[in-house]
Amino acid sequence: LSPASRPALPATMLQFSRSASLRRVASLAGVRPIVFRAFASKAANTKEFEIRACDTYMIDGPATKTKATKDECMQYLKDMLIMRKLELKADDLYKEQKIRGFCHLYDGQEAVAVGMEAGMTREDGLITAYREHCQQIARGDTPKSVLAELMGRRDGCAFGKGGSMHMYLPENKFFGGNGIVGAQVPLGTGIALAEKLQGKKNVCFAMYGDGASNQGQVFEAFNIAKLWNIPIVYVCENNKYGMGTSAERSSAETRYYIRGQYFPGLRVDGMDVLAVREATKYAREYALENGPILLEMETYRYHGHSMSDPGKSYRSADEVKSIRSTNDPIEKLKRSMVEAGWITEEAFEDLEDSTDEIIDAAAEEAEASPEPDLSELTTNIYNKEEPPFLRHVELDASVRA
Repeated sequence: LSPASRPALPATMLQFSRSASLRRVASLAGVRPIVFRAFASKAANTKEFEIRACDTYMIDGPATKTKATKDECMQYLKDMLIMRKLELKADDLYKEQKIRGFCHLYDGQEAVAVGMEAGMTREDGLITAYREHCQQIARGDTPKSVLAELMGRRDGCAFGKGGSMHMYLPENKFFGGNGIVGAQVPLGTGIALAEKLQGKKNVCFAMYGDGASNQGQVFEAFNIAKLWNIPIVYVCENNKYGMGTSAERSSAETRYYIRGQYFPGLRVDGMDVLAVREATKYAREYALENGPILLEMETYRYHGHSMSDPGKSYRSADEVKSIRSTNDPIEKLKRSMVEAGWITEEAFEDLEDSTDEIIDAAAEEAEASPEPDLSELTTNIYNKEEPPFLRHVELDASVRA
């Protein structure tokens, strides 16, 4: 649709859609506005919140109190709901065989993605493993783009060629989506080194799971990062299971935040978006001045390791149910907002309904996107330009453009 022919976006939707990309999805879908009922009109716009103290190693850690505004919390709530509903939609599409291949879902861990984004800048780099749909959204992409990529469609963020495990948003310095376990850790270290060599005051956040924490390349990256004091924040998402193996069965040392040994670490409540935000800010400031730091995000995934794993043989249904009922990141933030008078249960239900409509519309548009043209098979494979310098064994025999 041309801009002139698009339906006007309701003002109430604009209030809760941070990125232009999400606003565009809502507008094109023609969804009904988000209408919040019964807000406490005299509620303070800013509130102080208690957050769980971090477990610390070689460093003090952030304060246990932080302030947040109503608008900030509303945006965090909306972002986490978008992620949750998107992953549940991906589950449905996979079961309908509209998504094929590997598919690793992130529901339960949304506070990590949203809290980190709130604590970093778009000039900072971010790289992670293959459970990255929500990082793609956090960095500014649209649900339609992610769902189209999952279905192998041309409108996907990697033109339908990357699928679930290989999503990127280079304009916002998101470097993916990496399928080799642990390989993103040295890559992220190199990205951070490039920032330092160029004199930029940015860091890179390199995320990996507890299942990748025992990889040799992780410790090799730690070593050189400290040797050169590279501005890197390592983030271990400890969701308690590496595939079907619990942390206690796979790791002799389950305090992943101390694994840096010669640089500091923090263990963070990864189910609290504000705790994640404050730890991310703290770690970023430290890394800029001092070099590497490690954050262990204690979190939990509701789905199995991937869609081929029902997640029932190595943990009980009661365990998953207990986390959902007592420590869900969306419910935790919602409860705090209700206590602050910033939202009611009825208003939250409206927000859930509107989010469902946004994701449903995005899925319909994504599915309507065509498959990539056959010519795409050979794009981004070969460099068709002459390299400026091609080194031979003998330097004099090297080729220069």
